[in-house]
Amino acid sequence: MDIFEKITRFVQKVFKTNLEIFLEALKLSPNAQGYVSGSITELLLKKKLEEEYGLEVRRIREKWEGRKPARHHGDFYFRAPGSPYWYVIESKGVKSNSEKWHRMYNFENLKNFLIAHASKVPWIDRHQDVEQQVVNWIYRNLPKFREEYAPNLYEYEEVQQYRARRETEKALRIAALIGYTRDEINDMIQERLNYVMSRVKVLETHFVSGTSGTSGRTQATPRKDEFNIVAVDIVLRYPEHKFLFANPRNLESSGDDPEHLQQNYVIGFVFTDEQGSITLSISEEWCEDLRDVLDTLTPEDSVREEEMQIDTRYLVNEDE
Repeated sequence: MDIFEKITRFVQKVFKTNLEIFLEALKLSPNAQGYVSGSITELLLKKKLEEEYGLEVRRIREKWEGRKPARHHGDFYFRAPGSPYWYVIESKGVKSNSEKWHRMYNFENLKNFLIAHASKVPWIDRHQDVEQQVVNWIYRNLPKFREEYAPNLYEYEEVQQYRARRETEKALRIAALIGYTRDEINDMIQERLNYVMSRVKVLETHFVSGTSGTSGRTQATPRKDEFNIVAVDIVLRYPEHKFLFANPRNLESSGDDPEHLQQNYVIGFVFTDEQGSITLSISEEWCEDLRDVLDTLTPEDSVREEEMQIDTRYLVNEDE
């Protein structure tokens, strides 16, 4: 049975339809695409841990029996062959809207964001004037910001709600946008975002968790001891699936509780030059080689084997 026959059989068995309907439904559902993408990321991470790093890997059960221990809030258990120590790894992706969220379609926002994260930008010499280096880079690589894209854009809701008290630069710009529809403004913003992302993309990941009484959390982000390693798949901003790894204990703590992670972390950037060559630049807390993070783990960080609950379920048995 070839792969096409396997997919056809899977769709018929699980969804009771044909491939054409299945594909159309998948295209129409961004949420479904997100779930599938997340499953692909988890599967690729498991294969990477096993095949590239030779680790023994077990999936952590999602529907836990009883109260889940604090250190088991990840996707996989793993250990080195012959080792008695099991650890937990959490799989994440990068945010799909970082550039829009930070309003990098406007010159000042783009400039200030690069300045704020200068330590993650490989072409910035921090012994020199950082702002001037950033401005020079933008004008050289994104020259439309000199004139055509120089005026700020604002989202439709802000344009409609804004009430000018005096004639400021922002008031004049919003007045110029007042006659545009939501779709027209969204199209203008997306055009600029595509332009910016042709040269620079943001790698940012997002942590959010519940705050039930049994979780031991004081805020809606994970505690630093809930998993030993976080693996972030940057495929949304990179030409292929690629994982970056970090020990959560080495990430900057939340300002409200030092035992918790922050909600968002800017990991770094993906830069693309005129020839299409890609440069990946990440902060020092993140590693491309998992071994660099494994070296930060100690036996005290491991989970108790008797507390582990392993997921052995399969959705489809090909032998049926």
